[in-house]
Amino acid sequence: MTVLSAEGVRFDIAFPVVVVGAGAAGLVAALTARDLGQEVLVLERDEIPRGSTALSAGLIPAAGTRWQRAAGIEDSPEMFAQDIMLKAKGEPDPALVATVTRAIGPALEWLADRYDFPFSVIDNFRYPGHSAFRMHGLPTRFGAELMDRLREATTAAGVELLCESHVTTLFADADARVGGIELAHPDGSRERVGCNALILACNGYGGNRALVARHIPELADALYFGHPGNQGDAILWGEALGAAMRHFSGYQGHGSVAHPHGILITWATITEGGVQVNAEGLRFSDETQGYSEQAAVVLQQPDAIAWTVFDERIAGVARQFEDFRQAETSGAILTAGNLETLALQMRVPASEFMQTMSEVETLKAERRQDAYGRKFEPKEKLAPPFHAVKVTGALFHTQGGLVVDNHARVLRKDNTPLPNLFAAGGAACGVSGSSARGYLSGNGLLTAVALGRLAGAAASKTASRRIGFGTSDLRD
Repeated sequence: MTVLSAEGVRFDIAFPVVVVGAGAAGLVAALTARDLGQEVLVLERDEIPRGSTALSAGLIPAAGTRWQRAAGIEDSPEMFAQDIMLKAKGEPDPALVATVTRAIGPALEWLADRYDFPFSVIDNFRYPGHSAFRMHGLPTRFGAELMDRLREATTAAGVELLCESHVTTLFADADARVGGIELAHPDGSRERVGCNALILACNGYGGNRALVARHIPELADALYFGHPGNQGDAILWGEALGAAMRHFSGYQGHGSVAHPHGILITWATITEGGVQVNAEGLRFSDETQGYSEQAAVVLQQPDAIAWTVFDERIAGVARQFEDFRQAETSGAILTAGNLETLALQMRVPASEFMQTMSEVETLKAERRQDAYGRKFEPKEKLAPPFHAVKVTGALFHTQGGLVVDNHARVLRKDNTPLPNLFAAGGAACGVSGSSARGYLSGNGLLTAVALGRLAGAAASKTASRRIGFGTSDLRD
């Protein structure tokens, strides 16, 4: 990934707004700019837009929405911001946290009103760290559905979407004003596209093993459950342009990916009363701290695996998610009428497993806290039939990146904005701080959608100034 001088460069074509990356952040940014009257080009290296969003449950946390009000849920952006700051130990930029928590609710309502996205709020279980039910999703509770609807909306809106187009080079002047990009096509041909504003929405560096080993050594050998195209391009371009960067060691992991099936297992299996045991049939942590930090904990267990154990009541909650239904269809979920039979299916020592589960049920009945700090409740009691799924820990996406302001403008190290460069989603530094423990469920799609919306609006305003670089074909 390189940045070259824009001086004397001629572009084959130009657009007022160019977006690199067609994940949730890029498509929301493109839709926003298009709604504001701009011609927009989105460049995606894959055959079809999917990104890391398609691998997720597609759940977006938002506070103070009409869906919450309809369900009688009391919440506000201020409460949401407090939860984020508490989870991340005060590390994120408070101004950015306040901005995204205020912006996300209106963004979801805009998608619903303008593009008929049928959002609803999950109100039958709460993710760790959230003080209210605020996860919003589409009917399947599947990220692929969110991506499909975003792609259809951008196409219908007249956004130019060019797939199999790998952006390799940025062109900028001495003031770091981006004049355009160069992209490579599958046949080896190259094309130069000028722009008035550039939005980087190509996520972080989770697919770059060398960068992961450098910044997140505890997950250097972990399963990567994100998009392989997340190679850190935005970070490398930003660094070359003098951008500020922060929290490279922050990431979202997940301690419950079915192994070897590679299917995400909802954390409702834990929050509703399930537990995790290792290959020895023993518990090893407070699972309720969060699925992100649990990834590294699971990877420390023998053979880097664990078993998530739950019951039919919890499975009923989990079946609202397409991922879980796929896991059942694929045979990843074991079922037994009693715990001893389940232990045999899991191939863990039955005596140790039975003792572990007996201790858990005693803790629940007595409403006690275990040695790891987990608090149990009688309502979480498990009953037959029982279920178990073999899981491993995985890296989903990185949370560190380019520092942006409240308009998603990329900032220099002196806190001044670069002239016409914007970042959203994983390309921007998120609101999770410097470790996996700071990740509050949904932070990834929160900044993808909220910053995408802000970037699209700000880039549209910048593009209207008609900067122009080396071509007379800059579109209005």
